[in-house]
Amino acid sequence: MEIRRGIPVSKGVAIGPALVLDTEGVRISARTVDPSEVAGELSRLHVALAATAAATRQRQQALAHKLGALSQIFESHAMFYEDPTIIHDIEGYIRTQRYSAEYAVSLAVRKIVKMFEESGLGERATRVRADFIDFEKNLLMTLTGDRVEPLAMANEPVVVLAHDLTPSETANFDRTKVHALATESGGATSHTAILAGALEIPAIVGIGRFLSDVSGGDTVIVDGTQGLLIIDPDAATLAKYEKLQQRALTVSGQHLILRPMPPANSRDNQRVWLYGNIEFPNEASQILDRGADGVGLYRTEFLYVNKSQDPTEEEHYQAYKEVLTRLGPDRPVVIRTLDIGGDKFTPVSSSQQEKNPFLGLRSVRYCLKNLPIFKTQLRAILRASIHGNVHVMFPMVSTVMELRQCIHLLAEVREDLDESGIPYKMDIPIGTMIEVASAAIMADVLAKQVDFFSIGTNDLVQYTLAADRNNENVADLYNAADPAVLRMILMVVEAALKSNVEVTVCGEMSGEPLFAQLLLGMGIRHLSATPRKLPELNRVIRHINMVDAKRVADEVMNMETAREVTTFLRDNLRRILPDAAD
Repeated sequence: MEIRRGIPVSKGVAIGPALVLDTEGVRISARTVDPSEVAGELSRLHVALAATAAATRQRQQALAHKLGALSQIFESHAMFYEDPTIIHDIEGYIRTQRYSAEYAVSLAVRKIVKMFEESGLGERATRVRADFIDFEKNLLMTLTGDRVEPLAMANEPVVVLAHDLTPSETANFDRTKVHALATESGGATSHTAILAGALEIPAIVGIGRFLSDVSGGDTVIVDGTQGLLIIDPDAATLAKYEKLQQRALTVSGQHLILRPMPPANSRDNQRVWLYGNIEFPNEASQILDRGADGVGLYRTEFLYVNKSQDPTEEEHYQAYKEVLTRLGPDRPVVIRTLDIGGDKFTPVSSSQQEKNPFLGLRSVRYCLKNLPIFKTQLRAILRASIHGNVHVMFPMVSTVMELRQCIHLLAEVREDLDESGIPYKMDIPIGTMIEVASAAIMADVLAKQVDFFSIGTNDLVQYTLAADRNNENVADLYNAADPAVLRMILMVVEAALKSNVEVTVCGEMSGEPLFAQLLLGMGIRHLSATPRKLPELNRVIRHINMVDAKRVADEVMNMETAREVTTFLRDNLRRILPDAAD
């Protein structure tokens, strides 16, 4: 048995035979043509460009029902085949070197890929590289007529293993045939990662070299929650994961059995509100199917994915309107304003290289330096507010002045809409995320400025412990159970309660059954998690007594290590719901 660790990008567990995809794609050799054939090669190129662009747009339309706004990735890809700069470079190789159309395409794309690899843009460079490899592979398949579909030969569900996967390959996966995927390369914000999450296929990327250690048909396990690829598992490991997989399938399917799901009331009948975290408009239906009380975190960065320019106000407006309309007037939709920087880029932000982007121009810092972008989003949110119960939330606030600037800017946008006679709701609740230590420490002051807090535990853990959650070298330090993190959370909750400010937890921690009793014992009554976590979370909460939860929280706050906390919480969870602690 071999265990490899990578970057978890889509949660879940899958077990099955490996299908190792060809890592080379379409093989093209160097070939020149006679001078008399140059015109013919140029003609072949343009016919192939037009045909591939049309096929890509057809793919976008076909996937729209499954991926929603995310399918626009392929409209952006279609524009590559019409880009005059790219076409000029390919034509140059054909005219000056008399290369075949296929080899000219390969040379031109590899030149672009190399430029991005040497750009120092990190995660964005990885994403763009994958997009251009996708462009190359599709165009070459059109030119050569080589369109072999490896999955067509699979006679049972498989786990796809590859060096990398293009967005087109990932989007076309049939979930009945592909139960998981794992790749040697790739990053957390690559389009392959985003698409895998949207399709709810367990996935790990960035594992490093492993394909030489696995053969087609070998049994493998993908643990998309822990980021583990297990090759040829032993009997004990296989039995453990089969049990986890079966429980996950049972729990995730409970929304079908329990629909409409009962409210998440505790065993002593205290109300707890469960919300869903979403990234794309089509996920609104998923959280409704799973009985959510609303959207606790609507990430808006998808609007900037793979765009040649920043989204318009109308694009923002339509995306927000779609979710608000689906949720209706009673369920809240918390829209988080743009959170870019760190490892997330737009065409504008990518030009601003920083030595330490996670401590640089990120989130509201970036927005306050780029007011036209910020105002465009705020205008769209306010305009969309008439369609439902919208809340606006500012991420990564680290000082009181930052928050005041955001609130002041929102007031300015209101005045602009008033002058233009554009309708909007006046009483939109305003909130801030608590993700850094300075915000937690100043929570009592921040509470005077807002209507609600949302504790983003992913970043709060990362910044409190100075441990990058995507760095395997410090993975043992990144732990939501660390007493320092828990004291930060309690500090925020106490400040919120004193000011009568609603507080929600919306990070990964909020969706883990292990922490449910502790968070409720701290006084939290609002939790927001990914759609697939909601049925299990609902089940656990209905077995919790709030008196016991308060006792658990009091004991935990006296503990000194994450290990001590984790063991204690697991023992308590086993007592109230044994199978939830496995």
